[in-house]
Amino acid sequence: MIMTATATTFKAKSVVKSADIEHRRKINFNIGRYNAVVPQGKAQFTDVHLARERAKNIKWRAIETLDQQLEEFELHFTRRGGKVIWAETVEQAQEAILKICKEKNCRTLVKSKSMVTEEIHLNDFLARHAIDSVETDLGEYIQQLDGEAPYHIVTPAMHKSKEDVAKLFTEKLGTPPNLTPEQLTLVARQKLREKYVQAEVGVTGANFIISDTGAIAITENEGNARLSCAWPKTHIAIVGIEKVIPSLTDLGLFWPLLSTFGTGQKITVYNTIVAGPRQTAESDGPEEMYVILLDNGRTNILANPRSRESLYCIRCGACLNACPVYKNIGGHAYGVTYSGPIGSVITPHLAGMDDYKHLSFASSLCGNCTEVCAVKINLHELLLDNRNISVEQGMVSFSERWAWKIWRIASLNRRMMNMGNGNIKNRMVNKLFKGWRKHHDTLDFSKKTFNEMWKERYKS
Repeated sequence: MIMTATATTFKAKSVVKSADIEHRRKINFNIGRYNAVVPQGKAQFTDVHLARERAKNIKWRAIETLDQQLEEFELHFTRRGGKVIWAETVEQAQEAILKICKEKNCRTLVKSKSMVTEEIHLNDFLARHAIDSVETDLGEYIQQLDGEAPYHIVTPAMHKSKEDVAKLFTEKLGTPPNLTPEQLTLVARQKLREKYVQAEVGVTGANFIISDTGAIAITENEGNARLSCAWPKTHIAIVGIEKVIPSLTDLGLFWPLLSTFGTGQKITVYNTIVAGPRQTAESDGPEEMYVILLDNGRTNILANPRSRESLYCIRCGACLNACPVYKNIGGHAYGVTYSGPIGSVITPHLAGMDDYKHLSFASSLCGNCTEVCAVKINLHELLLDNRNISVEQGMVSFSERWAWKIWRIASLNRRMMNMGNGNIKNRMVNKLFKGWRKHHDTLDFSKKTFNEMWKERYKS
């Protein structure tokens, strides 16, 4: 594989994290708690496999008619006074948000948990324009205090223990070092509620875009998204175009699936449908509401019949929790917004195959990600497709192509496979193929192949 700076950094971080026993203990402890409760959530389904299959079929319909679904959403949403902005790139999305903030003389912005805002690096962008963008989800708030990106799609601070958080709050907020998790939560709550009152603009993501109603659906456990919608006079929701579902009634299936596969709950604490700015007869809500529909490479995935299935993803994070690679190297080693199997599938298409093809090779292809996916995306097959695409497009070095060609010839020839057992094969792999030795232990080939041992045993 041709090594880019991105791939080199990924490998370097992976080597460090995979050897960090304490890091592995923390992440496996938290994933272990997740694994313990997911079966309880699944128990609410008479046939969970049928539910997943139906959800996949609904997303198939939505993605295959994506242009129609989005236009229908815009039609219904704008009828109630909402405004839709189509953003093809990160820069267009950033500039649209900045323009709104300037019109509202915004100096403080509250933001609920949203991976799309991480994708467009919204906090850093607004900071450069003297706008204080405050994360209001507890996990995201912890990560923002620590100057880190989210570690996980669903649980941003999964890699931190309660002791880590207490130490962080002491350093950043001056709290006593021995606070309990409940006390730490109350401190964050007090700090954040001041921001809700100050903020001129609230930003959220959306778990689903509902086309037949012209609304967005938001799922959360803390209520911070509702406050971000209702308190500021202006609400901006930014969402990837793939989040569409055809009908309001589809939420009866998708909300329990998302909560079960995301956190093991039967249903999350707060499930909100927002269909525009405050209407005449309503007592709360924003005076203005914008929905920014972000492409940023998603139509590249849509145009590819093989990778299109990845757009069905509802961001439950189950594939991350199941992945042996993620569980060893963690979320930050990937160096991208979306980590784990789903991130390794979509990032090369969103950000460039040449720079990010290495992510699709960071997989055992064990298929566990496919097994746990809430909407039955064939993730391990899509990872294999990405590998194939990178080879077809010539994104491999001459030495790698030569090595695999020799391997293919030898593996199809029994006489060649039986040649050079032991020391010769050891020298070939461990000394000639230096790339192997950089990240693998020394190989010690058997002095006899299975074929030779079989013949000796049965004299055939």
